[in-house]
Amino acid sequence: MTRPDLSRLSPEEKDALILALLERVAALEAKLNQPAKTPSNSSLPPSRGQKANRPPRPKKPRRKRKGPGVTRALAADPDHVVDCHAHACARCGTAVSADTQRLRHAYDHIDLPPIRPVITRVRLFGQRCPACRRRVRATPPDTMPPGSPFGPSIMAMLAYLHHQHAVGYDRLSRLMAELFGLRISEGAIANALRRANHPLGQAEAAIVERLRQATVIGCDETGARLTTADQGTRMGWEWVLVSDTAVLHRIHPSRGREVITEVLGEHRPRCWVSDRWGAQQGHAATHQVCLAHVLRDVQYAIDAGEACFAQALRRLLCWAIAVGRRRPDLKDSTLLQYRAKAERRLDHLLGMPTVTEAGAEVLRQTKRWRSQFFTFLTDRAVPPTNNASEQALRPSVIFRKVTNGFRSLWGAEVHALIRSVIGTGRLNGLSAHQAISRAIAGQPIFAD
Repeated sequence: MTRPDLSRLSPEEKDALILALLERVAALEAKLNQPAKTPSNSSLPPSRGQKANRPPRPKKPRRKRKGPGVTRALAADPDHVVDCHAHACARCGTAVSADTQRLRHAYDHIDLPPIRPVITRVRLFGQRCPACRRRVRATPPDTMPPGSPFGPSIMAMLAYLHHQHAVGYDRLSRLMAELFGLRISEGAIANALRRANHPLGQAEAAIVERLRQATVIGCDETGARLTTADQGTRMGWEWVLVSDTAVLHRIHPSRGREVITEVLGEHRPRCWVSDRWGAQQGHAATHQVCLAHVLRDVQYAIDAGEACFAQALRRLLCWAIAVGRRRPDLKDSTLLQYRAKAERRLDHLLGMPTVTEAGAEVLRQTKRWRSQFFTFLTDRAVPPTNNASEQALRPSVIFRKVTNGFRSLWGAEVHALIRSVIGTGRLNGLSAHQAISRAIAGQPIFAD
């Protein structure tokens, strides 16, 4: 703020300046009295929170072991078996026969063999046609096309280590050389990942088809840092759509609803689970707002001093979530009664007065979104929170923090494809490496 020349101000102008400064001081004091935004009472990520110091936990006294204890279970089909027989008594030295000995103890010794790449030399023979003198050459095998020397297993390993564990190109090159004896440059790694775009795109098409058949879809978005030579560095958005069998990631420059329209087309699911972002609205017949987000806003109002209304709303939402956990054991008629009870309790809460600005904001938001609070109570397939979508985005957030974003548009596209394959594979009983390997090999990643 620039200091004014008070000598040139009239008494009326000085009075107006004093009043304006008093209003600014009051606003700053009110801001200082507000509680700080933390991950527990806002949408701040956990990394932005202040970790409090904790005293050391008291050590529990060790209980005396009863019995032989627990060891690793023996493998069902060991690769090798080594039988060891005693030769003589350890006490008196008397020789003992192997034929009369019984098995007294068995254990597994586990180790990894040296891993080296398998190199197959493909030789194409040919000659000149004796009739037309045209050159004739053999056709290469379909599984070993000319061009890149690296096969699908190496491509799957590179994609797994880079996109699942955020191993950079430099460390990935050294890791492949030191662990597997495979010398591969950073440029070759980038080219291999770029070539994986085609088979991964085929897997994504199957995922999109599954989403267009889903009845309940959860959706969320997070920032994605994009750096290109022609457009510089800008913030894009990584969208995720989650159903019971499929997960789809899309990185798009827009945070608008056109991303969802592009994916789903004319499909309209029965219920949409998301936060209260405007672009998330109007995509399904019903909507379930994420109650975890609502509870964080309620917690902020409680921290700001809203004791009555916010406390009562938190108790109601926690009670409803607890009822939702019991849905498999409850009848449909019972769930209808519970939802009616929740609506009546909410009607009563909306008539309570608020004493803080944060409490008034929570009350206003509750009145606006109340129709989307308790959809899950009568629809068994709908979760009360959008945790599934947030968990699907979490690895991408970690990848962004480790790598500082994407240096190319194709890199962002491949990352979204791989995250889609990994997330869908997990829902269908596949590990991350299995899902990537099957997708690159052109095999289905769905259980059915």
